[in-house]
Amino acid sequence: MTENLSASRKIIVDIQFLFVAFGATVLMPLLIGIDPATALFTAGLGTFIFHFVTKGKVPIFLGSSFAFIVPILEASKQWGLPGTLAGLTGVSLVYFVMSAIVKWQGKKFLDKVFSPIVIGPVIILISRSLSGSAVNMAKTDWPLAGLSGFRFLERPSRNNLL
Repeated sequence: MTENLSASRKIIVDIQFLFVAFGATVLMPLLIGIDPATALFTAGLGTFIFHFVTKGKVPIFLGSSFAFIVPILEASKQWGLPGTLAGLTGVSLVYFVMSAIVKWQGKKFLDKVFSPIVIGPVIILISRSLSGSAVNMAKTDWPLAGLSGFRFLERPSRNNLL
């Protein structure tokens, strides 16, 4: 997707990705109370395995997901860390099964199961659960929060990814 960008725009996309990946891989573990070094190690290991399995066809970094914050916090309260890790292992198994189905059936399976009508509300629920934290973080630096909001709301043209 970035092959049509100039070198300066590629650098901007790289910096943008650095903030996203770093935020997800360091902030998310801090929010749920685990060591960020563990998250960085497992993200690197997961990314390495992913690239090995896919033979490097998909340029991606596998980091943490903010979608898991609330379930991890609630599971930790109810079942402790061992129960939470068992649940996360179950989620991993579902991921592998879904990957095998997509490999077998192709993208059309995902389009049927995860239509926009399903995905939209899930994204809204995740955003809603994180909105309080976002406002509290924005309070510490309103100019930076405003700049981030402006960049998010800015509508790029079709030929411009930034």
